Amino acid sequence: MELRELLQNITPPDEAAREQAHRRWAACAKPLGSLGLLETALEDIAALTGDAQAPLLPRAVLVLCADNGVVAQGVTQTDSSVTAAVTRNLAAGRTSVCRMAQAAQCAVVPVDMGVRDFAPQPGVLARRIGNGTGDITQGPAMTRVQAEQAVLAGAELVRTQKEKGVRLLATGEMGIGNTTTASAVASVLLGRAPVEMTGRGAGLSDEGLRRKVAAIERAVALSRPAADDPLDVLAKVGGFDIAGMCGVFLGGAACRVPVLADGFISAVAALCAVRLCPAAAKAVLASHVSAEPAGMLLLDALRKKPLITAGMRLGEGTGAVAAMPLLDMARAVYMDCYTFEEGGIEAYTPQGGEG
Repeated sequence: MELRELLQNITPPDEAAREQAHRRWAACAKPLGSLGLLETALEDIAALTGDAQAPLLPRAVLVLCADNGVVAQGVTQTDSSVTAAVTRNLAAGRTSVCRMAQAAQCAVVPVDMGVRDFAPQPGVLARRIGNGTGDITQGPAMTRVQAEQAVLAGAELVRTQKEKGVRLLATGEMGIGNTTTASAVASVLLGRAPVEMTGRGAGLSDEGLRRKVAAIERAVALSRPAADDPLDVLAKVGGFDIAGMCGVFLGGAACRVPVLADGFISAVAALCAVRLCPAAAKAVLASHVSAEPAGMLLLDALRKKPLITAGMRLGEGTGAVAAMPLLDMARAVYMDCYTFEEGGIEAYTPQGGEG
């Protein structure tokens, strides 16, 4: 499949299913809209899938792993070898997202999109686009062809998961240096200065943060990515993980599988997807707002509201997985709460007014 064909397969949401879900919420014996974003999340899922039952199981978090050549510029406190180490531990079920996913009844699917010098590993899907990206301060991260390959690989992951019966997906990533590439992509897409979009990642010092901002400034000035061409932005200053997650969101929209976006890096990928195809927004659910400086700016650009505000910035998909039990509890009310009629209670009706 080519990217153009993927984008053409994305259709508008099913508004009849959304309305059916809304009516179901309204029949629950509780104040109207009183579960807030949890209610609209299930309505969004119904509209995407065309199923007012809004099933949430089985589910999986796709953790896309890749290395970034910009690490050579001293923008991180660890070297690229950590990416491979964490990828192996993802496969072994030892990382933070693995422990959270076990509690949330969620499978973890590590994917090698381009971990440097990474040998095939049981439990890790091999979808390598290259052996890590180029150093964006010296030239493009990847070719445009590779960027498209990564996007299509992400979309194909969704199709495969749907064939296995998965009803809910989450995005996660692992790649030393990927907050640098994500900040670079965000800076271009949002038309903001790199200093506004760049945080400390895994805990940089003041000097490390200055190097990080300077690296992004050099990269953008060198490659001059076109803000109106998300694929160009991904190719010039992005990463294989970000491009792959962009494809996951597009695949979710095409295959009608909801995708919980994790934090800052996932939101950058989601914005790339929505800029490529505005209708893809129907598949994006915002799990939390990242503690990174651009976290809320990205959600605002996506017109999404986070379910969780907890100052999280771990990555791996942890924030997205953390939102799953909230959706489960909302669905328990949605499916099984007694109705006004069953309780012998006069139904609430909208009264108008503000606030």
